[in-house]
Amino acid sequence: MSSSALRWLLSPRTSWYAWRLARASRGSLSFDAAWRHIRVRLHPDEAPFRRQGHHPGCIGRRPDTEA
Repeated sequence: MSSSALRWLLSPRTSWYAWRLARASRGSLSFDAAWRHIRVRLHPDEAPFRRQGHHPGCIGRRPDTEA
């Protein structure tokens, strides 16, 4: 299952706002970037996870190491 589909299933409100934001940006902001932005705005308690390097592509490795 893709990350976008999983996000829609597990967090529909965040996904709906992210879809609207991505669409309003007219292609300058991807759905994934919009989703992360909206998620932190709706759930500020999750901001430390973003600051600690929990970004796409970092799963399973520390952010200060090379891929």
